[in-house]
Amino acid sequence: MSLLENPPLADADGDTRDKPGSLLPVIRVIPAEAYENPTWKGLAYFGRDLVVYALVLVGLFTFDHPLIVAALWVVSSLIISALFIVGHDAAHEALFKTKRLNSVVGHLAMLPSWHVFEGWVLGHNRVHHKYTVRQTMDFVWHPYTAQQYAEMSGLQRLRHKLEWSWLGAGAYYTREIWWHKMMVGKPPARWVKPIRRDRWITFAWIVATCLVAGIFGFSKYGSILGALWLPIKMFVIPFLAFNYVIGSIVHVHHIQPTIRWWGRREWTKFRGQMEGTTILRVTPGMNFFFHWIMIHIPHHVDVRIPMYNLDLAANAIKEAFPDVVHDEKLSFLDFVRNTQVCKLYDFEAGEWLSYDEAMARHAASAAPEAVPAPV
Repeated sequence: MSLLENPPLADADGDTRDKPGSLLPVIRVIPAEAYENPTWKGLAYFGRDLVVYALVLVGLFTFDHPLIVAALWVVSSLIISALFIVGHDAAHEALFKTKRLNSVVGHLAMLPSWHVFEGWVLGHNRVHHKYTVRQTMDFVWHPYTAQQYAEMSGLQRLRHKLEWSWLGAGAYYTREIWWHKMMVGKPPARWVKPIRRDRWITFAWIVATCLVAGIFGFSKYGSILGALWLPIKMFVIPFLAFNYVIGSIVHVHHIQPTIRWWGRREWTKFRGQMEGTTILRVTPGMNFFFHWIMIHIPHHVDVRIPMYNLDLAANAIKEAFPDVVHDEKLSFLDFVRNTQVCKLYDFEAGEWLSYDEAMARHAASAAPEAVPAPV
């Protein structure tokens, strides 16, 4: 494997300083071929995923047997995830060499997941990637402290318990990321126009597809209930299922007992991008849908690496930094265990806590110091 002969003059954020905590030493070990992104290859992945998505829609329209429909919902959540990851790569401008083609494919690929392309670019590229696992900055699965949890109302605590459980990853993602960040959040002034435009594009897609499905549903079933059921079956439930898949994926990328979140002064790019995420090896065949996004460390080191070259970059990074890279098999049971342990966070100690541990620690810190009895 030939290494990059002419290493980048800067990291993905334009930093040219090889200072403590810099990512440049990591970027320099990535092979040059890991950055190759021929246009035909990106279009091939996009086209393949579109064909599978279209076939799933045909299946959901055609079949009504509960077992077949349930199976198609699972496949729909995975193929929407595949298209979303293609759009995610395009949003990073890693999939193609031209900004225009990345934008066109990115917009189209994110429509089935009902995501606002420019809203994603702002929140994901400019915030999450720039400040990964940094306190008060990275909003994606940002942990709450025991103090914050103690100040929550009963309903807010109940919501936290749901969203930070293995069952609630989709609820968290739908509310916190999709709704608040994609659909209604107020962007900075310079981002208002493109995000507002893309929100209208996304809204028009949702209305148009559901309306057409409703018309066909009335024709197929001959009732108002049928007109309501078909768009729910073809678009709403697959969207919610996708949110669970993507919410779970993002969780395992950045939340587990060995991953530390850092205070603003302690955080560095190296800690955020090398120690703040993972490499998770999936079952053979699953990259048909996941497009290697579970090999997440090289993606965070340099977003310019296209998805299909992440494995190549990961091998080089792991060889150079074997004691830093977190590399293991993806396990659903590990995800469940992580959600049981990682509930609240102690930023001073740099560790995850269960609810009982966090509240016991909070109570101890809030208790008044014992006053010595008078002699």
